[in-house]
Amino acid sequence: MTESAITLSPSDLRSPFAVDTRPLGRQPGSMRTMHRVAPAPESFATGMAGVPEGADIELDFRLEAVMEGVLVTGTAQTVTAGECSRCLDPVSDSLEASFQELFHYPGEDEALRGRAADGVDAKDDEEDYYLEGEVLDLEPVVRDAVVLALPLSPLCRDDCPGLCVECGEKLAEAGPEHDHGERVDPRWAALRKLSDGLGDR
Repeated sequence: MTESAITLSPSDLRSPFAVDTRPLGRQPGSMRTMHRVAPAPESFATGMAGVPEGADIELDFRLEAVMEGVLVTGTAQTVTAGECSRCLDPVSDSLEASFQELFHYPGEDEALRGRAADGVDAKDDEEDYYLEGEVLDLEPVVRDAVVLALPLSPLCRDDCPGLCVECGEKLAEAGPEHDHGERVDPRWAALRKLSDGLGDR
């Protein structure tokens, strides 16, 4: 098997993301729809947002038998939590991500290597997923889809004014009268004092 191949080890067969494809069969064109709820692992996150560990991820997907393996197409729905990128308040939202991936049958990697040896492009730059026996693991596919759908800069509201750069107070709570007076570059402070003294004469 190629180094980029991702397989499901026997110890993971009880994973809520593991799908038994035996009811589907291997007749090309066979289809089967499924619904499943799986708890989110801790790795479904980016810098400022993520899916809380243990939160429900609702999976609706279709399995389709094709010549090379099993094509999985579906959606993942869950909730996200994080902090506003401007004021740092906690934020939460719902999220829906789509995914589609082909899981190759065991032994298909040898066929891919054969086609590559014949000069045929064998998806050099892609990760290949394989069934472990008759079981496929949806976790890495769902993780990629969900993480890519997470907001890079979540906001508590679109017009969040953020924090005061002087004192760190939330501008939304401080009000329009919030002010720290005229800012003076400390390098000019002595000159300003001299100017004020001349003005008093």
